[in-house]
Amino acid sequence: MLVLRSRRTGFAARVGLRTVLVCAALLLAALVVAVLALGTGDYPIPPDRVLRALFVGDNRFDRLVVWQWRFPRVILALALGAALGVSGAILQSVTRNPLGSPDIVGFNTGAYTGALIVMLAVGGGHFRTALGALIGGLGAAVVIQLLAFRHNVTGFRLIIIGIGVSAMLASVNTWLILRADLNAAMSAAAWGAGSLNGLSWPQVGPALILLAGLAVLVIPAAPRLHVLELGDDLAQSFGVRVGRARLLLIVLSVALTAVATAVAGPIAFVALAAPQLGRRLARTPSTALAPAAAMGALLLVAGDWVAQRAFAPTQLPVGVVTVSIGGLYLAYLLVTEARRT
Repeated sequence: MLVLRSRRTGFAARVGLRTVLVCAALLLAALVVAVLALGTGDYPIPPDRVLRALFVGDNRFDRLVVWQWRFPRVILALALGAALGVSGAILQSVTRNPLGSPDIVGFNTGAYTGALIVMLAVGGGHFRTALGALIGGLGAAVVIQLLAFRHNVTGFRLIIIGIGVSAMLASVNTWLILRADLNAAMSAAAWGAGSLNGLSWPQVGPALILLAGLAVLVIPAAPRLHVLELGDDLAQSFGVRVGRARLLLIVLSVALTAVATAVAGPIAFVALAAPQLGRRLARTPSTALAPAAAMGALLLVAGDWVAQRAFAPTQLPVGVVTVSIGGLYLAYLLVTEARRT
């Protein structure tokens, strides 16, 4: 156990050595996959030339391909994967349930509904679609919170109501697509699969700024997660206002998911699988944010790389890959939880 202290600020924290090593290994693996992704495509570049294009830039065409064409997609895959991992870790910790995930509860579906309304009614556009996704995700979260609120929001009630709201919104999304013309319906369906195709530098800056701002809010709120996992009574005895703390953490989880969905569409199962996989590798007693973020970054950048190369020259949406992997993980999780009960 590593103990970090600052006498000037009074900051103190304990970090498990295994957690640090696991996070370092996951980040290293994610960076290796990122280098491979930067070098694969119609114009292949060996890893040594990729690194040279990133840090030296003496070959102008390599630098153009790496920096302008491929790097925005890779950096967004890393950032959005980490955001989804943290979002899932927060929600699973708050609900004290490994099924507590934004895509299971319905936040992703609400964001898709908002984006569909914008694309089919207003005419789309990246930033308008992103704004619609943000509003839709936050609106779905508000509805779920209001329906689940009774004295206090419990994890099981939140998940059950979220699944019901998600099913209703999914039927609304299907109705919207069936009512649209063919071109608009195909565009909406492609966006709804979750894809990093076509993303460029204009989308990188706003996404990273929003995620950095949310990270600043998540860091001081993270210690409350471990207290809330002890139960409401114990948390209140430690001086934590349970209702307010839980609401703040859920809002942060929704905001992280909404930003990722606004940029790349509803990418499923990363937020579900990353926290639990990170927890098992780090062997932490509860869901930890750092391993979840590192695992989420690795899963999304690796999934996007597979989506690009598995059926080349056709590029699949990354959501197709994450759904395929996440579906198997969800089945395993359900069987494991059923055996425990």
